[in-house]
Amino acid sequence: MCIDPPNVSYRWAVRSAATSPGTSTSSGRASRMRIGVLGTGGMAEALGGAWAAAGHRVLVGGRDRERAARTAALIGAEHGSLAQAARHGEAVLVAVPAAAAPQLVSELAGEIVGRAVVDCTNPLMPTAEGLMLDTGDTGSVALQLATAAPGAYVVKAFNLCHVSIWTLRPPTFENVPLAVPFCADHPTAVAVTATLISSIGCTPAPCGGLARAAYLEATAALAIGLWWEGRQPRAAFPSPAEAPPS
Repeated sequence: MCIDPPNVSYRWAVRSAATSPGTSTSSGRASRMRIGVLGTGGMAEALGGAWAAAGHRVLVGGRDRERAARTAALIGAEHGSLAQAARHGEAVLVAVPAAAAPQLVSELAGEIVGRAVVDCTNPLMPTAEGLMLDTGDTGSVALQLATAAPGAYVVKAFNLCHVSIWTLRPPTFENVPLAVPFCADHPTAVAVTATLISSIGCTPAPCGGLARAAYLEATAALAIGLWWEGRQPRAAFPSPAEAPPS
């Protein structure tokens, strides 16, 4: 279960992101942010498209500039190189395979200083025992990225849902907006991430600092493993409010 961390500045950043005139309006539509997207695959297209539809200025960057241009055209975004996407604005989405993410972030470390760098990757490895995390003894990919780019504000978020969920406008289930768990250390990153989440109609669910990102990655391994078996992960987490009174 995600918990509200005890750090007061952390809680304030999440609340202010939802109420500040600089990040959202009374209509729920966020004011424009600049968001760079590293990668041209499914998550880049789905999340980048959601943010572009919400009014943000999105720039898709890839090693293959033609593919970046195609992805950008599909979602109404700009396109450019990876370096251009990295320095585009307040937030940078890392939407490349988990195994490639640390090296890429290391290459771009100078471009992403002071930016919220959102890691949506899942370091999963199929085994005879089911899906396992492929992070060695590093704890999480998110911590690997923080080590690779110490001047960036790394965030773990958007890794628990299938890519198709981010194409919904908005992602709402049983009349309840989707909650998006995230882990971050820096108040700026917390506020930026809360805006990224709320601007597409979802609810920010802060789960503590980046040290807890490993739990989000492990949760993804469990949930995706259940989906592969044809099961519904959410059936395992009923709300306490649904239980009969004792």
